[in-house]
Amino acid sequence: MVRAQRYRTRITHARTERVNHAFAYRHPMWLVDLDAIPVLPKGVRWLGSFGARDHVGDPALGMRANVDALLERNGIDAVDGRVLMLANARSFGHAFNPLSVFWCYQCDGRLAGVIAEVHNTYGERHCYVLRPDVSGRAEVDKQFYVSPFFAVDGRYEMSFTDPLQTDELRVDITLRRDARPVFRAVLAGTPDARASSFLVGSLRQPLAARRVTALIRLQGIRLWLRRLPVVPRPVAPVREGV
Repeated sequence: MVRAQRYRTRITHARTERVNHAFAYRHPMWLVDLDAIPVLPKGVRWLGSFGARDHVGDPALGMRANVDALLERNGIDAVDGRVLMLANARSFGHAFNPLSVFWCYQCDGRLAGVIAEVHNTYGERHCYVLRPDVSGRAEVDKQFYVSPFFAVDGRYEMSFTDPLQTDELRVDITLRRDARPVFRAVLAGTPDARASSFLVGSLRQPLAARRVTALIRLQGIRLWLRRLPVVPRPVAPVREGV
């Protein structure tokens, strides 16, 4: 495993409640070891970076320390192996991750837990701390307002491949209400052989995070034009990771 591997991903969303609406786009993401976060030379650092201010926990601390603290608060102690994060890099002063995934391992390579960190376009975030079964599956109640067209209810079914076991990354998330699937998102990715280093990969598509933000807003406009009712955002968001 290299310190930072760029992945070529395809992300699909499909909703079946009230209206049928689906879209897909291709997008580069990075798989990063939190104990070996890549750093670009000072003069070009604006092209790509990873930092605690863009993820869970105290911005004054390191990402690894924040992840370890979150795991401990949720009953997962002494994760003494690697923590791998799949996320977008901050570039041109902008960072946005609709979903970041953290795979947390014991020193013998056993998966201790997975953190699914969700951000919305209102600057809020929430972490689902999961204990997937041997097939990589986990379930959790929805606790966080993401889309203005979905209420905060229902239950997520999630599945994850293990990046230490395969290069074919896949994250599959289905939201169910009353046992009915109403939304599904799938992220599928493979390593990008063209990105020989973090610098080369950052140069290939430096505005990736801004593009994701624009695509999400575009889909929101399309749903609004179809007269889908807007669900008010809760006044007090759920604390991250709780």
